[in-house]
Amino acid sequence: MPLKNTSDQIEEYIKKLLAQSGMTEIKRSSLADSFHVVPSQINYVIKTRFTESRGYLVESKRGGGGYIRIAKVKFSDNHQLFGSLMTNIGDQVSQQIFEDVIQLLFEEKVITEREGNMLLSIASDAVLGQDAALIRTRMLTKILHCLDRKKES
Repeated sequence: MPLKNTSDQIEEYIKKLLAQSGMTEIKRSSLADSFHVVPSQINYVIKTRFTESRGYLVESKRGGGGYIRIAKVKFSDNHQLFGSLMTNIGDQVSQQIFEDVIQLLFEEKVITEREGNMLLSIASDAVLGQDAALIRTRMLTKILHCLDRKKES
């Protein structure tokens, strides 16, 4: 079994906490001490792995009594999921955001792993070229609309 890096271990730990109740509140410094890392490493993990496009809400309060509150968004149905994602799509979707949304759709069992991998393979900057972010935005919007209509029938 391959060794996990520290960021993977921190992510796994936070996900275990979230699995218990869907929400967790952590102290950045305490978690950093537990993993023998600097608090900025905790910030990095949260900023890159617990994003809105991955289905998480993060609230942070700095200072002595500060905390980081992370909640996994629970959607009542796929229509609500698609609506939330469509509402939050900006004018330009980065490759990372696209990957996060496809991963979320897979985790929510809306698409299969094979479908997700096919979508990821055609949405890279290398494939889409200079206007990749704009093209990905149109692609993602169309994918979500098609999935939403598919679930209605």
